Amino acid sequence: MKYQWVLFDADETLFSFNSYLGLKAMLARYQIDFTEQDYQEFQAINKPLWVAYQNNEITAQDIQIRRFAKLSAQTGVEPLQLNQELMAEMALVSKPLEGVIDMLNALYGKVKMGIITNGFTELQQKRLENTKTSHFFEIVVISEQIGAAKPDRQVFDYAFALMDEFDRTKVLMVGDTLASDVLGGNNAGIDTCWINTSKQENNTAIKPTYEIHTIKQLIEIVEGR
Repeated sequence: MKYQWVLFDADETLFSFNSYLGLKAMLARYQIDFTEQDYQEFQAINKPLWVAYQNNEITAQDIQIRRFAKLSAQTGVEPLQLNQELMAEMALVSKPLEGVIDMLNALYGKVKMGIITNGFTELQQKRLENTKTSHFFEIVVISEQIGAAKPDRQVFDYAFALMDEFDRTKVLMVGDTLASDVLGGNNAGIDTCWINTSKQENNTAIKPTYEIHTIKQLIEIVEGR
């Protein structure tokens, strides 16, 4: 095997993350018909917050409070409570992406695997239980618990401290986002693999060690074929 450890991002790398469906289902309980237009307005606030979080400009709790300010006013429910309800809903609607289970089964027992995510603690364990995938992963590192987010080197150092003796040249970070997953892995001095399912152009200075278009391609990379 070319690698001893494979570290994965979670959302849109291993699991689908359709937050529109999650919000729609959650807000139906408050008799709110959450439309595509409402979702675009939510994302206009939400997306810049995640960028600020990755840049260590705000905390995980800031995201939760600020993105739910408008819906809190509509429902009379505290923003943190709404965030908690969304995470519970996402744990139900979020499923493994196509090819992920086959890939995990192919690598299981041959390499050690872990998750490093910028997502919220509330979602991760429930989703692993619901999808029956928790046994695949030796470690699950969640930025909210550390107080720093990918691409910050601290997140990777935290993960390394949880891993038993390892050779840094035999650790691979896999993710769908150049600015957090690939840059983070590069900063930490490990190889990186960018899952580029939409085959978009990489017009950044961030260069992954590998680029793949389907998760199945990862098996050959890890096995060194």
